[in-house]
Amino acid sequence: MESQRNLLVIALLVVSFFLYQEWQQENAPVVAQQTSSVNSAEQSEADAEEFVPASSEQTALPQVSKNTKAQLIEVTTDVFTAKINSQGGDIVEVTLLNYETEQGSGTPLTIMHDNNSQYVAQSGLTGANGPDRLVKGRPIYQSDATSYQLSDNADNLVVKLNYVDANGLTVVKSYTFTRDSYDIKLDYQVINSTANNASVQLYAQLKQSTYVDTGSNALIPTYRGAAYSTADERYEKYDFDDIADANLEKSTQGGWVAMLQHYFVAAWVPNASEINQLYTKSVNSGQKSVIGFKAPAVIVPAHGEATTSAVLYVGPKIQDDLEQLADGLDLTVDFGFLFMISKPLHWLLLQIQALVANWGIAIIIITIIVKGVMYPLTKAQYTSMAKMRDLQPKVTALKDRYGDDRQKMSQAMMELYRKEKVNPAGGCLPILIQMPIFLALYWVFLESVELRHASFGLWLQDLSSQDPYFILPILMGVSMFIMQKMQPMTIQDPMQQKIMQYMPVMFTVFFFFFPSGLVLYWLVSNIISIVQMKIIFSGMAKAKQNK
Repeated sequence: MESQRNLLVIALLVVSFFLYQEWQQENAPVVAQQTSSVNSAEQSEADAEEFVPASSEQTALPQVSKNTKAQLIEVTTDVFTAKINSQGGDIVEVTLLNYETEQGSGTPLTIMHDNNSQYVAQSGLTGANGPDRLVKGRPIYQSDATSYQLSDNADNLVVKLNYVDANGLTVVKSYTFTRDSYDIKLDYQVINSTANNASVQLYAQLKQSTYVDTGSNALIPTYRGAAYSTADERYEKYDFDDIADANLEKSTQGGWVAMLQHYFVAAWVPNASEINQLYTKSVNSGQKSVIGFKAPAVIVPAHGEATTSAVLYVGPKIQDDLEQLADGLDLTVDFGFLFMISKPLHWLLLQIQALVANWGIAIIIITIIVKGVMYPLTKAQYTSMAKMRDLQPKVTALKDRYGDDRQKMSQAMMELYRKEKVNPAGGCLPILIQMPIFLALYWVFLESVELRHASFGLWLQDLSSQDPYFILPILMGVSMFIMQKMQPMTIQDPMQQKIMQYMPVMFTVFFFFFPSGLVLYWLVSNIISIVQMKIIFSGMAKAKQNK
């Protein structure tokens, strides 16, 4: 039993260490960003060409007219503002109006931008007659206005960009913005006024600088990187190092490609019924990374027209919205291998918060519910531990009697357990069953964008950041110390006993850096465990007296 307890303690310490490491990787603040200047609309032709998917077909590259200057087209909806570069028609900036850069700053968060730490959503038409392949520096589109705004009485806003090439091919590139939605519909209408068929191929990609200015948070880097989905792999991360090592080349029906950061995602979703080519590439000696897709080539008949489309999502990781948009896209809310447990717990947390209108109270309530549901396991765990403690004198006597004869000692121990009706694994199994549920709750609190900048009250104004005064971690450490004193101690080795005594201190230091919402969860869980232990041990004491 002692060896099992020792292994369990070591396992719990290892799990805690990896949880702490994972939080370091996932919970750094979003890099501060600056709005792009008008110079972003005048990007060099070399930079524009660099990110267009290569084509094996050879053709002349006519120069872009020097009389046509690129410009930024501003779009404002109820959830974000966006800027479109008329050169290529790319989205080069997205600012989320409902999310602040820092809590209380009043400054909306810009997650897509065309400054030095470049992060843009590009799209175009390549293929035999695609203007993004034929025009050096990419085509410059024309629009009716340089500023668009979703009106109060409208549900949709359509921004149309027009381009006519020298050979008689007209391209209408349209973005459709929808009220209360982070989806942006991209449509291409290609009109062929020539006597020959034309072939074009839609591509869409996300380009991001691999450089991160972490500033004072250099020791707590956030995860930024690519991800994709295929018919065989619903969700796969492909970070910047992976992109630098090898280009991704996947052919799949449907699928999607994305760039991730904590709480937010940008994703291109192609037509689910088509066979699309997913790809990545590293450029500028690894300074920038690209992930994208190419749709099947579209034949535009002579004197006819054809269309092709995709959807761009830029915004918070809201599971319901992502799940409706594409299969597996909701997995970018990365609950890890316990997602099948975390998802229903996340749903329950949302339902509770809708009733109480306070995320801190919702965390307390869901912790109470989970601990209540698992009370039978908790009771079995502590009952077994108490019985094992009561057996320690008899176990010591057996050791003195049989000495180093392990076979006889083992037989005597099994007979003792059978006679006393004690299961030596009874204290371990309940913990092993409960652990996945508690870890799943951990990921829910860590990954839920709803908790970002969520206030509890008093000094806890942001449950996604650490406690500014370390009050919760200290209270958590105290509660853990009380639990340790109440639990039956079956470990006899003095060194191991000292390690156990210092565990509350170690965990307190760990929790100094954890988000306060997670610390609140552990504190409430410990308090409930203390109450449950008091009830269980008191009941056992009364049962002994009545015998």
